[in-house]
Amino acid sequence: MKTVGGPPGVGQGSGVAGRLTRRQEVGALVADAADSPLRRTMGLGQLTLLSIGATLGTGIFVVLGEAVPEAGPAIVVSFLVAGTTALFSALSYAELAGMIPGSGSSYSYTYATLGELVAWVCGWCLILEYGVSVAAVAVGWGQYVNELLDLTVGVTLPDSLSAPPGDGGLLNIPAAFIVVLSMVVLLRGARESAVVNTVMVAVKVVALVMFSAVAFTAFRAGNFTPLFPLGAAGMSAGAASLFFSYIGFDAASTAGEEAKNPQRDLPRAIILSLLVVTALYVLVAVAALGAMPWQKFEGTEATLSQVLVQSVGGGSLWPILLSIGAVVATTSVVLTVQYGQIRILFAMSRDGLAPPLFAKIHPRTGVPRANTVIVSSFIAVLAALVPLGALADATSIGTLFAFMLVNLAVVLLRRRSPEAQRSFRVPFSPVTPLLGVGFCVYMLFSLGPDTWIAFGGWMAVGLLVYWTYGIRHSKLNQSQGSAS
Repeated sequence: MKTVGGPPGVGQGSGVAGRLTRRQEVGALVADAADSPLRRTMGLGQLTLLSIGATLGTGIFVVLGEAVPEAGPAIVVSFLVAGTTALFSALSYAELAGMIPGSGSSYSYTYATLGELVAWVCGWCLILEYGVSVAAVAVGWGQYVNELLDLTVGVTLPDSLSAPPGDGGLLNIPAAFIVVLSMVVLLRGARESAVVNTVMVAVKVVALVMFSAVAFTAFRAGNFTPLFPLGAAGMSAGAASLFFSYIGFDAASTAGEEAKNPQRDLPRAIILSLLVVTALYVLVAVAALGAMPWQKFEGTEATLSQVLVQSVGGGSLWPILLSIGAVVATTSVVLTVQYGQIRILFAMSRDGLAPPLFAKIHPRTGVPRANTVIVSSFIAVLAALVPLGALADATSIGTLFAFMLVNLAVVLLRRRSPEAQRSFRVPFSPVTPLLGVGFCVYMLFSLGPDTWIAFGGWMAVGLLVYWTYGIRHSKLNQSQGSAS
């Protein structure tokens, strides 16, 4: 194995304040990406499917049952609000991904604009976003496996083996299993993982279209009256929870060093995938609410399957087919988001902010093997022990914070590096990215106090790690020391 590390960039002054605000040069980040030992195997289609695979399924298959009781029929509006928020950030991601086509995603963009400390905070948020969202989706995967077992053979796994301690069990073994299975696929290489993902994306799109067609046969317009039974605050709370379901479109940006033509293909893949996902989410939400009154969503697991069982009838065929699609869909999300988490830690390790072990590439597979095993093991433990609701909200707050920084990065780089090559430009900048910041702030404050307390604790741990390790081992710190 070998550890990679590119040009360290240029420091931005001396003293504590200077060390915290030192920035990577855009040229250094591009050089790191150009010299990457990761193998360039993905075209536009694979990048788009990677992004769809990381996004489509999480909210509509897993979180919908928890979000509908917060907003009622207005959950359809919540999807649009969350999708609009994601769109503003997607445009910013598209510009920066074409400009800095590396594996670090928003962490790298922040490093080039807001300095090392904020970049570390962003990277720490991404660890929360990606790692915790994988665990949350793995929990949902276990729910649909139980539903499928019940529909086909009439048995389910006992709560002690399929639920975490907070939900009346001991360990969620199915959730841990799917994380480990995804790890095995990822260890084979990026090309092989992309092929598996392509098949799974096709299956879950077919499953959602099938669900919508069947659910519309039981559609009742009266289920949408009143549209806002819990007021605008309920709609906002639903949108904040559902933002979790849009996490993943940025996964394409973490494949910058494995894309054949990243400057051209990354912006297209990000925007195209978000449009496809939003259209499917709204279609399925309308079909689900039209088929089953919103009050019945409270406490449901495997929600879409329950909609078919309770409202459509016709035996167990449709619920069985949907549950199969849901199992495949959530498997795809686990695989692709897990991939993104590993690539971000790879970039942070290359910059010296994480231990060098995370940047070691296996010469045969071109995969950061130790990184993959360590990250996957941590996520598997998290999925086995933590309930779904807590995981989903923690993921949303980390994501919104990171997206806010990406929108700010576009504004700053337009001023600091106007001459830099951009294959895509956010329209109407700086208005559009600033609107993205505003939407993120609005949704951040729609999250509950428990989520903020957990986020504060996570940030405190992250800052401790930075002060005890990152600030001293940073490549920029080493280059400043050599210059001195």
